[in-house]
Amino acid sequence: MAEAWVDLLDTARLTAVVDIGANPIDGDPPYGPMLRDGLCTVTGFEPQPEALAELLTAAGPNERYLPNAVGDGGEHELKVTWMGGMTSLLEPDVERLSTLNEFARYGDVLQRSTIATTRLDDIAELGPLDLLKIDVQGSELTIFRNGRRTLADAVAVHTEMSFVPLYRDQPLFGEVDAELRAQGFVLHTFAALKKWPIAPGVFDGNIFSTHQQAIEADVAYVKDFARLHELDAEQLKHLALLAHHVYGSHDLAVRCLAQLVDGGAVDAEVLPAYGAAVGRSVATNGVRSDR
Repeated sequence: MAEAWVDLLDTARLTAVVDIGANPIDGDPPYGPMLRDGLCTVTGFEPQPEALAELLTAAGPNERYLPNAVGDGGEHELKVTWMGGMTSLLEPDVERLSTLNEFARYGDVLQRSTIATTRLDDIAELGPLDLLKIDVQGSELTIFRNGRRTLADAVAVHTEMSFVPLYRDQPLFGEVDAELRAQGFVLHTFAALKKWPIAPGVFDGNIFSTHQQAIEADVAYVKDFARLHELDAEQLKHLALLAHHVYGSHDLAVRCLAQLVDGGAVDAEVLPAYGAAVGRSVATNGVRSDR
């Protein structure tokens, strides 16, 4: 049963999630709670046949999975690696990988094949898109650049970003960040930060102990919350839902709800209803309540 504040939003449809690189190797996706509660639909893309079959077998009524490899529309060589999570269209950088414990083995290429890619903007059957979750081992920037029209309607992007190049010619955090900001998104939160031990040191016989080198992060971007007036009511509603259910960002959710109330799109009762849902009093004057 939906919470009262969700009912008051009265969305026209379920929140639409698109998952590029939907291979479930990393466990529960960030939108998992929304999917289990029947609050979102998922359109996933996974070109690896075994992973796609697993997704299709486990799919619920609000999920569909397609075999497209999303990219720039050209043909590319897929490098299947010893560690499945490193399979990529990019070539593993063996010299760089050897500076991190175990990574040279993880990036060992076992198989190569040519696959055709499809631009995000060219996928006619995609449907609505509110949250784009993407994990494609270095091809994120290419997909963002070839999906600008589609991403114009999205309100959030959940992407893996790298600080250390694990592949040859891999775009790093700065380049990807600049592209997303140019598309109207701002960095909201680091959902996960992966650190790794620098080779060759091994402490107390454990190759994974005593490490501080940041190599990757799962990063959430949202449409610029200083410009919420540029979003329509449906976009604001889905951003509020994602902020609450996926990121626990109560402050962002309230800002979206306040914008909806100010615009006359929802009843003002949504704010106290949201406060009741999170067990907090909610004010929108930006002033401490204990003063």
